[in-house]
Amino acid sequence: MAKGVIYLMTTAVPGLIKIGKTTMSNYSKRMYFLESNGYRNVVSMKRAFAIEVEGHDEKEILLHTIFAKSRVADTELFAVDVNVVMQLLSSFEGNVVFPVSESKQEIFAAATENITSGIIPNGIYYFSRKKKSDNKTVAAKVKVVNGFWTLLKGSNLGIHEDIGGSNKSRELRAQLPMDAQGILLDDFSLGECSPSFAGNVVLNQACDGWMEWKNVDGKPIDIYRQSLLSSEIDS
Repeated sequence: MAKGVIYLMTTAVPGLIKIGKTTMSNYSKRMYFLESNGYRNVVSMKRAFAIEVEGHDEKEILLHTIFAKSRVADTELFAVDVNVVMQLLSSFEGNVVFPVSESKQEIFAAATENITSGIIPNGIYYFSRKKKSDNKTVAAKVKVVNGFWTLLKGSNLGIHEDIGGSNKSRELRAQLPMDAQGILLDDFSLGECSPSFAGNVVLNQACDGWMEWKNVDGKPIDIYRQSLLSSEIDS
């Protein structure tokens, strides 16, 4: 069977993604074209995940069949959570093409947590923790809207890096508009992410974001996850 790349791309429309295929030699050119020109009048396309696999033709057909009920007409657009498709794709045998800094295991774990993160209600959430490494209190505030996290201006972020943060969180931190003391100078979108990923970015080290982020009542946002688990058990 022929080897090629299956890729996922998000679009300007929340919840609408593209599931496509290409050859490894044409991958970069194809991504550039779609990100620059869009697809079927859908713009702001961004690569989310890509993997090189054996039998990419057959595997693309399989994915299109699995998500057929979510397909938009005769296009390669699907109204489905990108994390669900990413879970499935990252379980395939193959080599990750994008993002290059993460393993399949890390991608699967992040996708799984992102799905659960959708239960967090829209609102403002707070992070406060004193770091032992430099004795600094990290205090941040985010706004969550439909699963998308925005780190708010004035947040006091961790500067000293400790072992455990992901490559992805470190790459995003490099883009933060903050001063030498770690004060965020403007609002910054973290995109659709998990509480732990947002905590990693804020603290500059790994943490359990479900316990670290608190709601306006000072309760860990893990209460929403526990509430979901309880309701599933009761049903």
